[in-house]
Amino acid sequence: MARIERGPYRTIWQDFDDLMAEMESRFQSMLGGIGARGEEVRGRVVPAVRDFRVDVRDHEDEVLVVADLPGVEKENVAVRLIDPQHLEIISRRTGETEEETRDFFMRERIYGQMSRTVLLPAEVTEENSAATFKNGVLEVRLKKAPTETGTTIPIE
Repeated sequence: MARIERGPYRTIWQDFDDLMAEMESRFQSMLGGIGARGEEVRGRVVPAVRDFRVDVRDHEDEVLVVADLPGVEKENVAVRLIDPQHLEIISRRTGETEEETRDFFMRERIYGQMSRTVLLPAEVTEENSAATFKNGVLEVRLKKAPTETGTTIPIE
């Protein structure tokens, strides 16, 4: 367990954040070696404490993914369909210069690169997909891949 340094201005919430980060780190190292399903399991077990929050909706002929990225500029967001059931969102949030960070009493906002690999509820295709970014909210619409219905083979 990591040792928590206590300072005169440290709050219980900072201690909680450190403990959650330690727990997340241990879960990720523990689940890292379970292969292709590792990201799916990590996504369900490890809370999004350090990253951004994501909603996924399975809606008729499309899958809708909405991510909250407060303080991130559109130019610092990348979306990639890894495979038909996994979407990767990467964002970068820049912070203040060292001069500006010197006098903080409390600091909880997160800066730097954040990424999530999102498990989708159905297979999707990149064709006719669309992404919008407005007021720090990313919305990705992905069309579901057509399901194979098969054909009937007549018996002679």
